[in-house]
Amino acid sequence: MIRIACVGDNCVDVYDGTGESYPGGNPVNVAVYIRRLGGSASYIGAVGGDAGGRMLLSALGERGVDVSRVRVLPGATAVTHVSRINGERVFGEYDEGVTADFRPSPEDVEFMCSHDLVVSGIWGHAEGCLGELRRRGIPVAFDCSEYPEDAVSAAALKNTDIAFFSDDVSDDAALRGRIRAAAALGPAIVAATRGGRGSLVLAGGNFYEGSITPCSVADTMGAGDSFIAGFLYARLGGADIPACIRAGSDCSAVTLGYYGAW
Repeated sequence: MIRIACVGDNCVDVYDGTGESYPGGNPVNVAVYIRRLGGSASYIGAVGGDAGGRMLLSALGERGVDVSRVRVLPGATAVTHVSRINGERVFGEYDEGVTADFRPSPEDVEFMCSHDLVVSGIWGHAEGCLGELRRRGIPVAFDCSEYPEDAVSAAALKNTDIAFFSDDVSDDAALRGRIRAAAALGPAIVAATRGGRGSLVLAGGNFYEGSITPCSVADTMGAGDSFIAGFLYARLGGADIPACIRAGSDCSAVTLGYYGAW
């Protein structure tokens, strides 16, 4: 069974105006989606000893995600404020909570090395351990969010095999330039998601374009993380790049059909 370790940030997504709240965070979401696809997933991070932390741990456990390396720290679990406008999620204020104090320990890194691939992202405070993972031969995927040029992303991409970022604004030429710049830092594969315009992936010196999977959209929360999970799960299963793109789009379509990331 494909086994993926997801390390870094988590949060409670609070929808302002409705009072809804859902567990979330980039690596947390990817872990849940990997389980949904049939793989094995672990989450490594920190939650507070509050109701939000208990909710996250309970929800992850119910979905079969290994949370044995999650630390419960004194303080508050991270909170992201979200608005939903015509089905589109719009992020507001973010309170990092105890995630600000999280850094992977040597024991965490040892645990990650028992997996087939490690996934992290720009908000996860895990970029410092990626070099050790690479030295030990563990493939790394990294999500730059919208910021592949950020200093954290630049440091991480030097030790990354597959990189992701989102850009639904740039024209085709500008986006290809951003993808090439990210690839020049080290990743063999760089994938950019473009919202309703699908995706664009650079691998082996070639660009591959992907379209969205038609679906009804309830909430865009988690759509990008779903693409990452579907793409990585297919890649670890031996799929070529076009098939990985389709798998990412199909996984996103499932998530788009309901409220919250999962």
